[in-house]
Amino acid sequence: MLKRRLSAILFFIMCLTVPLTVLGAPLDEAKQIVKENYVGNINGDINRATSIDQLTEMLDSYSAYFTPEEFDEFINGVDLTTVGIGVIIEKVEGGIQISELIDGGSAKNAGLKVGDIITEIDGKPVAELTIDQASLLIKGAANTTVSLTLSREDGTIITKKLTRKAFSLPNVETKLLYGNTGYISLNSFSNDTVSLVTKAIRDLKNKGAKSFIFDLQNNGGGYVTAAEQLIGMFPNASYAYKLKETSGTSIVRSMKQSTTFPENTKMLINRYSASSSEMTAAALSDQKAVTLYGETTYGKGSMQAFYELEDGSFLKLTVGHFYGPNGTKINEVGVKPHIKTASEPLFKAHYDTIASNLKTYKELAALKNVPLNKTFTIKFSAKLAKELNASSVELVELGADTVKTTHKLSGQQLVVTPAKELTAGKEYALIVHPKVKNEKGKNLKAGVYLHVTTKQ
Repeated sequence: MLKRRLSAILFFIMCLTVPLTVLGAPLDEAKQIVKENYVGNINGDINRATSIDQLTEMLDSYSAYFTPEEFDEFINGVDLTTVGIGVIIEKVEGGIQISELIDGGSAKNAGLKVGDIITEIDGKPVAELTIDQASLLIKGAANTTVSLTLSREDGTIITKKLTRKAFSLPNVETKLLYGNTGYISLNSFSNDTVSLVTKAIRDLKNKGAKSFIFDLQNNGGGYVTAAEQLIGMFPNASYAYKLKETSGTSIVRSMKQSTTFPENTKMLINRYSASSSEMTAAALSDQKAVTLYGETTYGKGSMQAFYELEDGSFLKLTVGHFYGPNGTKINEVGVKPHIKTASEPLFKAHYDTIASNLKTYKELAALKNVPLNKTFTIKFSAKLAKELNASSVELVELGADTVKTTHKLSGQQLVVTPAKELTAGKEYALIVHPKVKNEKGKNLKAGVYLHVTTKQ
């Protein structure tokens, strides 16, 4: 299984349109922009605001004010180029939680753990900060330091001083799985998303891929146009989203592409799939263009735009709420999967893909929580031949490829033994093809297969 990352080194949740430039005194500009474009509740009288920071405090948590430097850092985050400590973060009660650590980052090197909750950044409490605000405090110039106070699951409080480093993560990761299944994960909706995904599809098809699993887990969003283009890569997905703005409601078409996914594509989502990821998932679900696996998404159905002010600073403002093309609500409820999974959804999606190619085979009852030293014994109704073609039996690690096994025939039994212990928390598919012969040299009437889960 490929390592999963969020859409940037620091978690961001957004759906962005291109920056717009306006003229006038920055505070007056900002007030006018809010009056004309903001969609959402305003907690206070914006006419009384004496600063842009005070103004944005009256708006939703996705609206914010950026200096030119902060804006550059933010956009670099969308494109997976940034400077930081190598953590993925999410907002939780009481602070900001680390949900993933990046290999080679100073946070992982210093012993920080997934689940640690950041309570202070350079001595500043973070309980009331948004993800954007916390992210900006953690990020900074390369080779500078930031001090984090963290609360661990066991109640321990620690403080770590970490050095910021520059990172550039791959936006698209690919792998050819067993059964000619192409796996593509997208980490961010960047400007080059479609060209990267197009290349990934073509490369995997050249390697033999016939079906695809597309992974949007932990993808926090990015540019709206990237989502519109990506949705256009799926057959039958003519529309991208329905948008409600101050000016009214409209439906936006997807941007059709020459390279497309096959109709049986499966898509993976989870609670950290947000904004443009949710736009994509909802559009494809509404138009029956994919099967969604995983868990309900984050629930951010709002769209932000950047407005450049006269002094070069930027106002990020919520300018609309988007829905699925059929009017499916996303904001605060998320997008539900068609197939909810308790474990890594890639396992189930891959298993179902394999099963779709075994339509003449019989599915046996699943084996759950098997020991890691498990051997598999399969009983047949007749005595088996003394020899077995090695390709007759396959043990597949779901999300990967086959596992080496040895086989022993004894009367009516076939014993399959993995060459090494199974991996805790992984899932497998055991397939017996109809190449297996009985003592009279006749093949099985039909093959069999089953789903195997291991102990954690």
